[in-house]
Amino acid sequence: MKPSRVPLFPLELVLFPGMALPLHIFEPRYKLMIARCIEEPCVFCVVMASKGVLARTGCTAEVVKVVERYSDGRMDILTVGRDVCLLREVVDEEPYSEGIVEYLEDSGPTEPHLAHEELLEAFQHCHEIIFHQPLDFEEPPGETQLSYQLASELPIELAVKQELLEMRTERDRRARLHAHLREWLPSLQRIENFRKKATGNGHSHH
Repeated sequence: MKPSRVPLFPLELVLFPGMALPLHIFEPRYKLMIARCIEEPCVFCVVMASKGVLARTGCTAEVVKVVERYSDGRMDILTVGRDVCLLREVVDEEPYSEGIVEYLEDSGPTEPHLAHEELLEAFQHCHEIIFHQPLDFEEPPGETQLSYQLASELPIELAVKQELLEMRTERDRRARLHAHLREWLPSLQRIENFRKKATGNGHSHH
């Protein structure tokens, strides 16, 4: 049974199921929260916080490893995203907030409408421009959705990542991600051309 009441961790990021998230825990209330999550063990929910506003849809995270503990109680931990959930209510009874959540399953056709070759091609194109190399990529196993894995590898704007998290079919997520990458490519290309020109101009010719 998944817990309906979970600790909340507001962050300026979007976590996807199956994705790794390293965290440095330093605030007293979160040191307490994470210590409890490790002890019990239980999940907490990562929700995007933007300008003080909490998103309604988040993703639970499980602590998979304590990388380092410091003498003052700070911790470096590795967590992994588990389940998408809807935040029904925020409860403030502990030093940290908790949420009453409802878990959201994917529905609708599982067969993606988009040939994933097209999506991968657009993704690799963007990845190469940004990181100057393609991603050495393995098809995600079983439960991990391709859309989540690809979206987590690029510095896509948070609003788009949040949109993907809220979509309930892999087909819709792939279509949205593909459309976003295709829209994004021309501006990435312009920046890259400008960068090449700028570095090219620095050489003296004899």
